[in-house]
Amino acid sequence: MSQIEIMLQLHFTKDTLPDNVSNDFQTLNKFSEQQFASLMDLIYQFLLEPKELERFLVQLSEFAGENGMGPGPLRGLIKSVLLLPHGALKKNLTTEQVKEDLLTLGLSEDKAVHFSDQWRVHYPVLSRLAIGQTLMVNQLVDMEWKFGVTVGTSELQKAGNIFLQLKLVVRKGNTTENIYMELTLPQFYNFLHEMERAKACMDCFT
Repeated sequence: MSQIEIMLQLHFTKDTLPDNVSNDFQTLNKFSEQQFASLMDLIYQFLLEPKELERFLVQLSEFAGENGMGPGPLRGLIKSVLLLPHGALKKNLTTEQVKEDLLTLGLSEDKAVHFSDQWRVHYPVLSRLAIGQTLMVNQLVDMEWKFGVTVGTSELQKAGNIFLQLKLVVRKGNTTENIYMELTLPQFYNFLHEMERAKACMDCFT
């Protein structure tokens, strides 16, 4: 499959990916089940605690040493792998969409299932972290939302579920930027809870 064909099929980005990205995902197929699971644990731990970069790099070096790999090539591979969850967060991809992108990039079925299952487990927290980071560094100017009901989806079990489309308008310098999100009802209630906590913290200092 050509890079253009891959790009057109991907959900997490419409940008042209570097040639090595697909190769790096296919390299993951050479990992044993245990190696892959351990690496996924490290990656999701870093996504949940992005400030712990130094610890993450040490863990990667240790992983490379224990598995007979070079730390440099492993860091390059991880850089490619992180593109997907970062892009998936921005576009609020479902578990099924993440899995489809992994398969498109050449990851095997069993490893794509493991990766996407971890995404399903950690997505609510990752989503709240991303929203919190956006609102922490940018002023929220306006917010709009509307509810909808899924009537047809590749995830058949989710058909008929209520979802919320959210539009945040944040100020960046002298300009404003629109951020669009789509949340399930449980994710929305989690988001609302986090906003209430943030407001309570702010009220303590005013």
